[in-house]
Amino acid sequence: MVKILHMARRSQIAPGGPLAASLRELGELEIVEETQRLSEREILARMRAADVLITNWASTPIPRALAENPGRLKYVLNLGGTCKATVPIEIIRAGIAVTNWGDAPAQAVAEGAMTLLLAVLKDLRGRIEAVAGGRCRGAKTLGLVSGTLEGLRLGLYGCGFIGRRFVELARPFRPEIGIFDPYVNDLPDDCRRVESLDALFDFSEAVVIWAGLSDETRGSVNAERLARLPDHGIVINCARGEIVDQEALFRELKTGRLRAGLDVLVADNYLPKGHEAHTWPNLIITCHDINSAHWPERTSRLSYGDRVALDNLRRFVAGEPLRFVMDERRYALSS
Repeated sequence: MVKILHMARRSQIAPGGPLAASLRELGELEIVEETQRLSEREILARMRAADVLITNWASTPIPRALAENPGRLKYVLNLGGTCKATVPIEIIRAGIAVTNWGDAPAQAVAEGAMTLLLAVLKDLRGRIEAVAGGRCRGAKTLGLVSGTLEGLRLGLYGCGFIGRRFVELARPFRPEIGIFDPYVNDLPDDCRRVESLDALFDFSEAVVIWAGLSDETRGSVNAERLARLPDHGIVINCARGEIVDQEALFRELKTGRLRAGLDVLVADNYLPKGHEAHTWPNLIITCHDINSAHWPERTSRLSYGDRVALDNLRRFVAGEPLRFVMDERRYALSS
């Protein structure tokens, strides 16, 4: 029987939950918690005795020494997107299969970005505040800036799994979509390729960021590129906060020239209490939570990400090709 191991300081796999039950149908599952009490030697010994190692954002980082002597370990199944914090690149270079959750977050994150885009475009914050203040007038009378997606020049910075799902959601609204992504060979139908990031900001009335965080993209949405957006232009970011020069964006927002919906910010995705940005009517901040799901009546169900993981585990047991395999290029681009 396949030996499946998950090691974490505090496990995210509930021993009595639906994911653990499904994993036990496919192999012998062991969940080891409070691994901070274990030495690296003990951690390596346990990992080498398993066939499959399950990792996620809270799991015990794999020691690099495992790549040199993996024992019986053949597969690392990551329950998340990026795995850089827990899976060193040496594991992939050693030929051990590593997969992530692939397109699992695409629908929820794309929905979150669409929610922010429509809310900013329609000045939902301004409308809510106006009604709460007893001012029920038209947008022009209230000084609101409100528009429509139809015919909007909508620029996407990046077009991976989530970007493509976002295009599917946006397409029925009939915007004009331009995409800058030098790593993608084929684009969704009816989208135009934009050859540079500067050109994307020249083209766009609203920019939605889907790029992964890397040395190349860090701070790439800078003051010069933000200045290329028209007055009342929109920036939506549900990717990584560090892609944007936050101070440059905040300068534009403070003047009221641009608008933004930000699910992510630099560092921990929060601003301190009392920060002036919280008062700006042209900014919506959702603290990296716009794509979260909390529906208590559905907690006993497997998530889509769980189903992707279980499908890959079944493939591994059956000796079939795995989906969403991390090679060095995907590893570098994921964030």
